[in-house]
Amino acid sequence: MEKTAAVQYVYDLLIKMNHQLEQHQQREGLSFLEEIHEHFDGIASLNLTDVHVIDCIGRHEPINVTTLADRIELSKGTVSKVSTKLIKAGWIRRAQLNDNKKEIYLRLTPLGKKLFLVHERLHVKVQHQLFEFLSRYSSEELDVLKRMLSDGIGFLEAMEWQDKNLEPKDMK
Repeated sequence: MEKTAAVQYVYDLLIKMNHQLEQHQQREGLSFLEEIHEHFDGIASLNLTDVHVIDCIGRHEPINVTTLADRIELSKGTVSKVSTKLIKAGWIRRAQLNDNKKEIYLRLTPLGKKLFLVHERLHVKVQHQLFEFLSRYSSEELDVLKRMLSDGIGFLEAMEWQDKNLEPKDMK
C-alpha cells in the first residue's frame, strides 16, 4: 500500500474509532447513570459532569475549586456552580483546614463517598477490559501506539491553541 493510501486508511480508521468511542461513552454514561439511580433513591438530577466532580474530589480531597477546575479541565465558574448544586444535594461539603481558615476546600459527604465508590468500581471494570485488549500487542507495538497517541494529543492540543488564537478579539 502506498503511503498516501495508508495515511487515508489510518485517517478513516481514526474517524470510525472516534465515532464508536463517542457511542460507547454515551452508552456507558447512560448505563452508569442507571446504575446510580438503582443504588440511590431520588437522584435523577445528577449528570456525568456532577459525577466527575464528585470523582475528582474523592481522589484529591480536600481540594479547592481552582485546583478542581484545573484537574477536570472546566472553568472555575462551572465548577463553582456544580459544587453549589452538589452541596445543596448533600453529596459534598465545604471544609477548612486547621492551618488555613481562609481557603475553602471541598470534601465528600458519606453519601458522596458511596457514589465515589460506585463510580470507581465502574472505572476499574473498564480499565481491566482495556488492559485485556491491549495485552494482545507486543512491547514494540505498544511503543508505536504510545508514540502515535502522544503525538496525536500534542497535535490536537496545538490545533486547539491555534484555534483559540484565531478567534476574533470580540468573541473571547
